[in-house]
Amino acid sequence: MYPEIMVIPMREELVRAGIQEARTAADVEQALSKPGTTMVVVNSICGCAAGKMRPAVRMALQHATLPDRKITVFAGQDREATDKVRSHLEGNPPSSPAIAIFRDGKLAFLMQRSVIESSTAPQIAQYLTQAFDEICTKASA
Repeated sequence: MYPEIMVIPMREELVRAGIQEARTAADVEQALSKPGTTMVVVNSICGCAAGKMRPAVRMALQHATLPDRKITVFAGQDREATDKVRSHLEGNPPSSPAIAIFRDGKLAFLMQRSVIESSTAPQIAQYLTQAFDEICTKASA
């Protein structure tokens, strides 16, 4: 684990963008148990999180269609919360950073580190906004 003082700016970057921190397993369960859509950002201290993932998430959150809830866990810091998120990833290997979207508690989208590392921030934002449009659009009555 890194000293908390080192990760505060990385945490705050996502919180300022409107993403709620989930620091315990109970926080994660509470978010994922609610009906609708939840985006989970697995934050990280690595360079690809700073240079690509966090900026991309901020860009994507400017889109018209958004998940109902947005939470973040910090890999290597919030271990209990991160482990709880990973237990919901349906056998996909652990990845940090990563971005997942759940619909009614079920995994609907997962972007792992390999995609984040090989994409630019605008490309990642585009992948996310496409996922928002496909997964987060409310059914019309």
